[in-house]
Amino acid sequence: MPKTLQAMLESDADRQQTFLRRQSVMKKHQRVHSIVKIRRQLVEETRNNVSTRDGVNVAVEMSMHSGADFGIGQYVVAFKAGTPSQKLKLIVDTGSDLTWINCKYRGANGEESRDEVFEADNSSSFDTIPCSSEMCKVELSNLFSLAMCPLPSNPCAFDYRYSDGSSAIGIFANETVTVGLTNGRKAKLENVLMGCSQSSEGPSFRGKAAPDGVLGLGFSKSSFAIRATDTFGGKFSYCLPDHLSPKNVSSHLTFSNPSYQNAATNKIYTTLGAIGTFYAVNIRGISVGDEMLDIPGEIWDVNGVGGAILDTGSSLTFLALPAYKPVVAALALSLNRFQRLGIKIGQLEYCFNATGFNESRDTPRLMFHFQDGSRFEPPVKSYVIDAADEVKCLGLVPTGWPGVSVIGNIMQQSHIWEYDLVNGKLGFAPSSCS
Repeated sequence: MPKTLQAMLESDADRQQTFLRRQSVMKKHQRVHSIVKIRRQLVEETRNNVSTRDGVNVAVEMSMHSGADFGIGQYVVAFKAGTPSQKLKLIVDTGSDLTWINCKYRGANGEESRDEVFEADNSSSFDTIPCSSEMCKVELSNLFSLAMCPLPSNPCAFDYRYSDGSSAIGIFANETVTVGLTNGRKAKLENVLMGCSQSSEGPSFRGKAAPDGVLGLGFSKSSFAIRATDTFGGKFSYCLPDHLSPKNVSSHLTFSNPSYQNAATNKIYTTLGAIGTFYAVNIRGISVGDEMLDIPGEIWDVNGVGGAILDTGSSLTFLALPAYKPVVAALALSLNRFQRLGIKIGQLEYCFNATGFNESRDTPRLMFHFQDGSRFEPPVKSYVIDAADEVKCLGLVPTGWPGVSVIGNIMQQSHIWEYDLVNGKLGFAPSSCS
């Protein structure tokens, strides 16, 4: 099995543990059909909006590319933090709220095998959050802050630990982030909440070339997305190139005013909702070929025990079992002339000998239908994925029911995605991401 696929499957196994853990936290929050109302509660009136000051056609752009060259199944963004700024590479994650970086602080060493780590002591804007503060005790509890507080002035600590042993352990701080604008200028975002992690473990963070942390873009007051969109205009967007693209194939993560127009002007729009702090879409059903599949409506009910979210931190797409079975059965009908292999590759259950396979001829189109009539049609390579030489697998994974389905980054690839948090809309369109 290719190294990238192996790492992708390992990180997605970890990801599912993360998701299951966050679901228990998520149940404490009311499910929200529309994202607009709750956003007003998360942000204050913007007084220094970059798009207003510099014109509606100015946006923030961060260079982004596939993590394939790092042996991971996520996407990585170039990020600058600190004063003076230090360069970092972070995993882009719409499915989590905390932005954290591998960090050295007051002699506490990060992983010594890493060549690049954030030097907190060299940043004049690095400001820890006291463990005695209300923010530590209450606001950051959903980000797994710790109750320990030896001295009132000690930093607020966190232990973001998963059931399989993966973790990020460190302290909370506020820091300055420097971003580039499309007009060639730079802007600074001060007092951004970050985790300074002295210890991180897990498949996505192994080795010297591994990313330096995670950029949390979830829908919560603590996430970088809410802070950045409040300052830079109200929406963010990204385009995910092919997940196997080398790092010299770059795209952008963009923060802008809702009026800002990026390259893809032919976007389709649907309602953007929320399940806890996850971005949710209102799916009506899934079709394969011309057939709408028999999937119970409660599977997609965002106000019940189902629903579906968009998650760039998950590589694969997880479907609740009552949806997974009919989708795989329908796709398998078109693949029955290819020998199904009696093996399971990681979490992938349906793999076959792909000798002679032609995606345009041998696979009917999979389509997600939304409640408002809009439709998302991913390319075949997003759900029939390469596993090894002459071996392909259906890139779908079953997850338990009741539960939430997850549209992962491979399913989202070769499209631009625009999260308009002011108007509660999700725009998407096919794109080369160039």
